[in-house]
Amino acid sequence: MNNETYTFTNKTRNFTFGLMAIGLIAIIVGFCQTPEGAGAAANEHTRIWANLLLNGYFFMGIGLLATFFMALQYAAEVAWSVAVKRVYEAVSCYLPVGATIMFLIILAGQLHLHHLWEWMDPAVTDKTSPKYDELIAHKHTWLNPVFFWTRTIAYLVIWNLFQRGFRKRSLEEDLQGGTSLHFKNMGKGALFLVFFAVTSSTSAWDWMMSLDVHWFSTMYGWYAFSGMWISAMTTIMLTVLFLKRKGYLPQVNDSHIHDIGKWMFAVSFLWSYLWFCQFMLIWYTNIPEEIIYFQDRLHNFGYMGLMWTVFFMNFAFPMILLMSRDAKRNYYFLVIVGCIILIGHWLDVYDMVMPATVKGDHHLGFIEIGTALGFVGLLIFVVHKSLAKAPLSVQKHPYLEESLHHQY
Repeated sequence: MNNETYTFTNKTRNFTFGLMAIGLIAIIVGFCQTPEGAGAAANEHTRIWANLLLNGYFFMGIGLLATFFMALQYAAEVAWSVAVKRVYEAVSCYLPVGATIMFLIILAGQLHLHHLWEWMDPAVTDKTSPKYDELIAHKHTWLNPVFFWTRTIAYLVIWNLFQRGFRKRSLEEDLQGGTSLHFKNMGKGALFLVFFAVTSSTSAWDWMMSLDVHWFSTMYGWYAFSGMWISAMTTIMLTVLFLKRKGYLPQVNDSHIHDIGKWMFAVSFLWSYLWFCQFMLIWYTNIPEEIIYFQDRLHNFGYMGLMWTVFFMNFAFPMILLMSRDAKRNYYFLVIVGCIILIGHWLDVYDMVMPATVKGDHHLGFIEIGTALGFVGLLIFVVHKSLAKAPLSVQKHPYLEESLHHQY
């Protein structure tokens, strides 16, 4: 079996450093801006922290859902994806970096360095305070610092332990062969899926839905999960196509590419279904404590154009452009569609974060674009560094031969 190793060239490395430098400059500019008036200064301060949360969550989600996809392949005993196994392993390696960034952003909120989460202010649950909020106080059983941090640390630590274990045993399998490590990963994969079935939703409630602390949705966790999943699958696809263009992964054929494309197509429909169901059911019932989420986005803070743009970018484009068999096998076409999907889902998270934090003072300027580019550079750097640490083709996986002859 081909044991080629990816070379992380200086050109690619410098490109990632350039993107990260742009992101760092954008963050510094955001923190250094001092508009006239205390209110304006506070809004700009919130804006940069909101951008850090937006990108921290979005890009961590890519690493996390690549880990989920890896666990899913093990638990379901899938053969076709073995040919691209090193790619989704490498994408999952961003999870420790993304988790660290998310931890620091949340910790900064708990230390009151920013106020993205209104419920973190102790005054809102103090009946003697003029800031007392009865509804937030009612949710204090769930949103109290001790329980919240117990959950947050559990999410981040256990997710990373699973990711590290999958990766470690996969590399050991190349040396040892046999089936013992594979069966161990199968069991761990099933266990991860059970844990993730719960924590994918509860983490979205804790970190994202609680930004709109007066609001709730029983579909929010699945909606957030599906957005992260399609972003991860698209990142895997773009990485595979980049490697193919550079002459790597000769074992990956059009059928493998087609299967990843089908995942992109299918998960786009899943996200669209959940987005529309959440919107339609809440809008139709018109219950005040539920409808406020969409009132803020459609009417109060001026996000209507963005909201509908996000929906049609993430529904209509994948549906129309990826429907045919040939489209899922055309490399250049897949790159264009993939970029549209990633931008669309970044904007989806933007629509989740900004109305709840900066409210009507939203911009898509240098700070937003620059910060996003910085995180793109960091993601590419981590993924490519991980790709260079092991052969691009697994060596002794039990389903390797079946994957190499995958054709339809």
